[in-house]
Amino acid sequence: MDIAPPSLLTEADPVPVRILNPDSTSRLLLVCDHAGRAVPAGLHGLGVSPTELDRHIGWDIGAAAVTEELVRLLDARAVLSVYSRLVVDCNRWPDSPTLMPPVSDGTPVPANQDLSETARALRMEALYKPYHDAITTQRAAIRTRGQMPVLVSIHSFTPQMNGFRRPWQVGVLWNRDGRMALPMLEALRAEGDLTVGDNEPYSARTGTDFTIIHHGEEAGLPVLMLEIRQDLIADAAGAQEWATRLARLLPPILASV
Repeated sequence: MDIAPPSLLTEADPVPVRILNPDSTSRLLLVCDHAGRAVPAGLHGLGVSPTELDRHIGWDIGAAAVTEELVRLLDARAVLSVYSRLVVDCNRWPDSPTLMPPVSDGTPVPANQDLSETARALRMEALYKPYHDAITTQRAAIRTRGQMPVLVSIHSFTPQMNGFRRPWQVGVLWNRDGRMALPMLEALRAEGDLTVGDNEPYSARTGTDFTIIHHGEEAGLPVLMLEIRQDLIADAAGAQEWATRLARLLPPILASV
């Protein structure tokens, strides 16, 4: 079904990207690929109920709140997506079959069925490209200060998937670059109150994750992807608690890379 309008975003739609603290003097760049759950008005909610959009299939619950608090605690800069991952998943490669998923965790997405190339291109130009262009711009701004950017990607995961109750509170995802991942694994495990996943509940080695590979590894930058269980950060108190923990653990790791 192709229901994309000739111009995807109108003045009534929010901008596609949020950039926080762009004048930061820190070399830490936080990114949040699935921070928002907005849908362009012209896509009529994708044919999905608001309740479904509020679920983990629509966005990474709590990830934006953790990112925002880390910006405050570490005086870092951040780039956050605004639109739902069901409109376009900013952490997928442009040719990925899950870039605009027709079904997500068993929920059909009517507006993603049989998308035309024109409809796909409209979403890429309006939402995907501005997000990744913003990350590139912020990386360049850090380099302009004579610093090597350090990229940390904040995600969250649903406590249960396909009938499996996930035991991890947090996962560290990494592909080839372990400069930040390995010390973070050690630091989180040393906390003593966490079950920590190494490339769990997802693996960055499947090649599906675009952001940390394209903006991190391909650019030769130290990179880290964190997945926090959603029930732990679904409210403000939980997000604050996890941001405070990460703000304590990250600086020694940043100093070592």
